[in-house]
Amino acid sequence: MKRIVTAGMLALCVSLPCLLAQGKNQQPAPKSKGEAQAYNAMVSATDPDTRIKLADAFITKYADTQFKDVAFFVTAFSYQQKGDAVKQQVYAEKTLEVNPKHFEAMLLVADAIVRQTQEHDLDRDEKLANVQKYANQAIETVKTAPKPSAQMPDQDWENAKKNDIAEAHNYLGMSAMIAKKYDVSIAEFKTAIDTTATPQPAYEIRLASVYRDSGKNDEAIALCDKIGTEANTPAQIKQIAQSIRAGALKAKSAPAAAAAPAGAASPAPSQTR
Repeated sequence: MKRIVTAGMLALCVSLPCLLAQGKNQQPAPKSKGEAQAYNAMVSATDPDTRIKLADAFITKYADTQFKDVAFFVTAFSYQQKGDAVKQQVYAEKTLEVNPKHFEAMLLVADAIVRQTQEHDLDRDEKLANVQKYANQAIETVKTAPKPSAQMPDQDWENAKKNDIAEAHNYLGMSAMIAKKYDVSIAEFKTAIDTTATPQPAYEIRLASVYRDSGKNDEAIALCDKIGTEANTPAQIKQIAQSIRAGALKAKSAPAAAAAPAGAASPAPSQTR
């Protein structure tokens, strides 16, 4: 399940007039009409390959641009959409080299690393430490971040910040999940669910998975049942919830089956609900 960008694209897709409305102290003006047009074309493109080409052309032609961090971020986000975590990380880190307070880039780095990390990697702990570093930096940075546009309603910006903070906790939960630190992972996913202003079924399905893996089968079953009744949850996630639920039911029945006399039939899944 790929990251579902909510607040992040508010910062990316803001129009140039909105950017400039923030004032000179927050965002400089383009140095030419051509730069302004190239910028607008870059952030307005809907196809990731097109955005990558436009961003590369923008940086090449306007090497001294004040919008280099935006161009790198556009590229990182586009590679995320393409499923290329390696290049996503490279360009998100380039964004941070230009703008160390770019919390959306921090989230993209955390996302890229956690998706490239497996339980038995020799450098697993180092990778997960970096996920935690960038996720926690994002949480602290977004708390005091200024609105990307003066025209954005205050409540919209508060909701956007909640979504980004929730996303950071989601990565912390994924990190702990890989390390099998189940109590930590459960707490982080719960925080993500409670914090987000825009419900994310992916957070719930990951929490259900950790419940199952940690032996909290009743909690896993209950959450999967809840996911199954949610009208806006994608069918794919509901299917995953059914699979997790089945696994939790099987785990619940296993002790009973082990204790049953030889030749006795194991209880049917419906009997363990």
